[in-house]
Amino acid sequence: MPVNPELVGRDFPPTAPYLVGREKVREFARAVFADDPQHTDPAAAQALGYADVVAPPTFPIVVTDATLQQLLAEPDSGIVLQNVLHAEQKFRYSRPIVAGDELTARLAVTGIRAMGAAAMVTSESEITDADGAHVVTATSILLVGEGSE
Repeated sequence: MPVNPELVGRDFPPTAPYLVGREKVREFARAVFADDPQHTDPAAAQALGYADVVAPPTFPIVVTDATLQQLLAEPDSGIVLQNVLHAEQKFRYSRPIVAGDELTARLAVTGIRAMGAAAMVTSESEITDADGAHVVTATSILLVGEGSE
């Protein structure tokens, strides 16, 4: 089944709140080789004006994952995980993510472009804090091929 073009414009319910933990930020920083002290040392982050350690710029993918799981679980999507390649990822920030933030994400499918037997599916996850203020928008592009199921 090809990707359902009716996904465009579909909004998904908000994810459960994700509490950003200091150790999760440190683990992520180590995994992506973000060695700036603001990512691991609370004192270094506080010296820069932050309440706690600052997550590396790609950290929102941790929160965005829950939204992409919603998309993949849609029974009428036409998207089969084994045929998906994560082609592109962008982040547009209002402010950095800091340990202690409680974040919620909401996904919207913003575009589908056919490419032969494949499709490029673009989605945006709006990530907000506990006060409802925008923190970051994560734009994901998935390349979805047609394969045997």
